[in-house]
Amino acid sequence: MTPRALRYYEQQGLVTARRTPSGHRVYDAEDIRRLRAVRELRDAGLTVGDVRAVAPLLRTMPAGGVPELLLQDPESGRCSAAEAVARRRLADLDARIERLSHLRERLAARLGEPEAGAPEVAERPGPPATEARAGADSGPVFRLVAAPSPGTPALGA
Repeated sequence: MTPRALRYYEQQGLVTARRTPSGHRVYDAEDIRRLRAVRELRDAGLTVGDVRAVAPLLRTMPAGGVPELLLQDPESGRCSAAEAVARRRLADLDARIERLSHLRERLAARLGEPEAGAPEVAERPGPPATEARAGADSGPVFRLVAAPSPGTPALGA
């Protein structure tokens, strides 16, 4: 995660950094667990606003992570708040895909391309998606790892 992303998530209320006397941010193991969950939810397609909506649940998230957070509550048979947010986002993504598909078909028709589906696109060689997350000019990238011992800062920015 870049320092900019960490500051942004702090600004959005998703994590609260403690400060050293010199003003440096310090993140502990709980912060890292929370940031991993935020990143996992973002990578799954949720917006920062969606993650903010389920932020109170991140404190009670099981060690297994995000999949358990999104599951239906077996006791009540009702959807959890997190699942409801995820389902709204999924519906929004489906609507966007439908709109983009329609726009693509219209443009393809103007170019004389066949109507059925997109042309095959060859995979471009390059770094895996996880390495391509930060741009070349974005500065340092921090890995989210647990602190070596309790009370020792795991990550500073």
